[in-house]
Amino acid sequence: MSDMIDRRLSEEQQLMRRSCRAFVNDFVIPFIRADWKREWLMEPEQRLPREILEAADRIGIRTLGVPEEFGGVQLDPAAEVQTFAVISEEIARGDSGLADKLVQNWKVSVLLRNLAPRHLQERWFPRLVGDPSFLLAHCLTEPRGASDRWLPYNVPEAAMHTKAVLAGDKWVINGRKQFISNGYDASLYAVYANTKPGVGMLQGTSSFLVPRDTPGLIVNRCNETMGGRFMNNGEIVFEDCRVPKDHLAGRRRCAEQGGVYFRPGKIIQASKNLGVGMAAFERTAEYVQSYVQGGRTLIKHQAVALRLADMATKLSAVRALLWEAARAVDDGAADADQLCNMVKVFASEEIFEVCKHAMELHGGNGVMLDFGIEKLFRDAAVFLHMDATVDISRFKIIKAMFPDSAGAYAGPEQ
Repeated sequence: MSDMIDRRLSEEQQLMRRSCRAFVNDFVIPFIRADWKREWLMEPEQRLPREILEAADRIGIRTLGVPEEFGGVQLDPAAEVQTFAVISEEIARGDSGLADKLVQNWKVSVLLRNLAPRHLQERWFPRLVGDPSFLLAHCLTEPRGASDRWLPYNVPEAAMHTKAVLAGDKWVINGRKQFISNGYDASLYAVYANTKPGVGMLQGTSSFLVPRDTPGLIVNRCNETMGGRFMNNGEIVFEDCRVPKDHLAGRRRCAEQGGVYFRPGKIIQASKNLGVGMAAFERTAEYVQSYVQGGRTLIKHQAVALRLADMATKLSAVRALLWEAARAVDDGAADADQLCNMVKVFASEEIFEVCKHAMELHGGNGVMLDFGIEKLFRDAAVFLHMDATVDISRFKIIKAMFPDSAGAYAGPEQ
């Protein structure tokens, strides 16, 4: 399957793919296989050693999306999102949690590069580049609303519950964010808050950059997820959190510009998912060609061969849609939103099935914690709920295709 991948890639993308694969093979996979218990440590900061992030930093994949003038790695702008897809797939092939830890930096960096004032870029990009342990987090989801808020109904009832009020030279933020990727150990948070009550989310939402050590920012807990456990998902509470006035990153209508984060984000998410599926397929193909059952290798049993064929077909189909969607984002195509949500749904559900096949084809070994296949199944299951649930994403597909006739989905009951 690798020959098919390489035919699509530019020379730059092939070089980065080889570099990432070497990083995964030399550092990530040996680390994961050396101690399967490590992801279950209840001290989240002890799970992923700093050395892994330092190794990622050395090959330039921790700070993708950061402008070159601040020390970031410059990608071809015409194919940036496609390159993100190549790299995130390779990292997730080693571990999806590590991939998610790194790609949050890329996604938030792209957001800041496009929307944040110059003085905030000058202050925070050098700190991100200079510290291999510096992580970014995007704080949108709240206890009573998440991806559903990005459906285009835009009513006051769907506004952010987290609020920010300007008091002198400070913004005072109160509220709670949950299910935040990198939330437990980020150094800088991009926080969305309601700054104009009584209007819809698109008109009333502003964004702020909030350093971790800001008084009133409380990292309340690390959410113990079933998969992707080397990315520490967190819950953040803001109690009279006073942020300098100049740390306003986007005033009010910033929510309308969220596509610069969410479109690449969905492509990256789907490609991470694909990486997990590729790992499941590669390990399963190796297993069924070496394990003997009934006097012959497993692959010679028709039922096994048929399942392996299904896995390969699903992976190829996901990759085809992923590349169409990634090109649409890079090209600024009119159907980019529609395709991004399609690949979110398709990749989530198909890769989950691929990992289910992998677990079943390994027999009893498939459910053993120390064998590693059930981990891929758990990691794939988490993707069903990341960057929007699949059902909310289906709503978005139809709303993008039929904006005038599709339902509003929310707002006051008539």
